[in-house]
Amino acid sequence: MNNFLADLWQLATQKKYPKYIFFALCLNLIVAPAVYAANAESFTKFQAYALGLLGIATFAFSIYLFVVMFQPEKF
Repeated sequence: MNNFLADLWQLATQKKYPKYIFFALCLNLIVAPAVYAANAESFTKFQAYALGLLGIATFAFSIYLFVVMFQPEKF
């Protein structure tokens, strides 16, 4: 069991994408209730969480494209 946890910890420190996805979902737990509160009569909770996640993904994608435009030699 201890070896499994050590291997899992080593894998988690090598790969950054699962951490980014986890932090995006945690941020969505903050954003989605605000979206739901702003439009409680027109959105369901599922739609509020989906819109919150879509907004976070759009924001992250725009930052990525901004970095790619001004530092193309990295990619």
